[in-house]
Amino acid sequence: MIGQITEDVWSARGRRVVDRCDTLGMGPYSDMEGGLFRPYLGPAHHATIERLTEWMTQAGLSVRLDGAGTLIGRYEGSVPNAPALVIGSHIDSVRDGGRYDGMLGVVLGIEAVAVLHAESLRLPYAIEVVGFGDEEGSRFPVSMLTSRAFAGTLGGQDLTLCDAAGVRLDDALAAFGLSSRSLPDAARSPADLRAYLEVHIEQGPVLEAERRSLGVVDAIAGQYRFQATVRGTAGHAGTMAMSLRRDALAAAAEMVLAIETCGRAGPDDLVATVGRMEVRPGASNVVPGEVVFTLDIRAGNDVVRGRAADAVCAALHQIARRRDVSLDLVRQQDLPATPCDPSLTAAMAAAVARTTGAAARHLVSGAGHDAMVLAAITPVSMLFVRCAGGISHHPDEAVEAGDVTLALRTLVHVVQSLDTPDCATRTRSDHDD
Repeated sequence: MIGQITEDVWSARGRRVVDRCDTLGMGPYSDMEGGLFRPYLGPAHHATIERLTEWMTQAGLSVRLDGAGTLIGRYEGSVPNAPALVIGSHIDSVRDGGRYDGMLGVVLGIEAVAVLHAESLRLPYAIEVVGFGDEEGSRFPVSMLTSRAFAGTLGGQDLTLCDAAGVRLDDALAAFGLSSRSLPDAARSPADLRAYLEVHIEQGPVLEAERRSLGVVDAIAGQYRFQATVRGTAGHAGTMAMSLRRDALAAAAEMVLAIETCGRAGPDDLVATVGRMEVRPGASNVVPGEVVFTLDIRAGNDVVRGRAADAVCAALHQIARRRDVSLDLVRQQDLPATPCDPSLTAAMAAAVARTTGAAARHLVSGAGHDAMVLAAITPVSMLFVRCAGGISHHPDEAVEAGDVTLALRTLVHVVQSLDTPDCATRTRSDHDD
């Protein structure tokens, strides 16, 4: 166990985590001026990996990049070849995003290992701190490619992907010295992993409303991602009569409202979102002939999610028939709802209670996380950190250094608590069931 660390030292470490996240929120760690945008395999992603590698090395970790471009720092344990405890999150961001979404979990993992390293403490298992590359899917039209490669669950994923600029995934990987053929090499064996822990900002208002610094995640909502393509007939805006129009945008607009209606018809944890829309040809004096839009459906229960998806698809096809347009609806991603491991969740809750002096608040995450992918191969647990106003995916995203300090202390407690035969037995057997 670690020795006595003063409050001032804990605070300084928490402040350093925040400062490092802030450093990574600007150039050269962003691919946009005046804000943060760090897409997978872009220049800012490369620069960020280099800086994180420097910090990992200082914390006593040996560093490598796997076949998918995931950054992995390893702190060896006292028992050779024992299954590793993985701590991590993602290092990519949405366009004009916030500085703490994803990155906070990676930098906290580095700092937790730095605490152990400063105490010359080795646990009976290795600790790996990982930075996944594309949890957001902000560059290519699918998300969590790198964590799915890590988990060996890419399956039949179509890898002939292009970004909005027409850059192929293979070409982007090649610029990193990788290729799509190297993705399977990233797969890890469940026998080599002890558990996965992820710290993340809440991305919601509950903790702030209840004046709590931390929360423990019980489950992560499942999500579908679709791409819808609506095709009508383009024509001159001044000469095409309203009665003869097959306006793809008008049809798509009605579809968006139908999606909203279906989302509101379910329980509170059901949400349905259209986040991006492209109108073609995109001229002010041309009736739109084609519209492509995204559809995201999430719920904490897969039955609810499935029923909502069926209702949405039926409604969209009905609108397409009535408006005499074609509809091509392609499901691009299916991430099932994911319960967190019960024994790990209990350990996390106990650590929160010890750190904060109050019983832990339990939450369901409506946002997707790499943890839901890792759950396929190892027990997972998540810790939420309060964020100002519940704001996320936005430049106003903010955390308090005091909350981050509590999260660091909680993470260190959990990492050490797994060094008990009882916890190890329960964690592995729960997952094996």
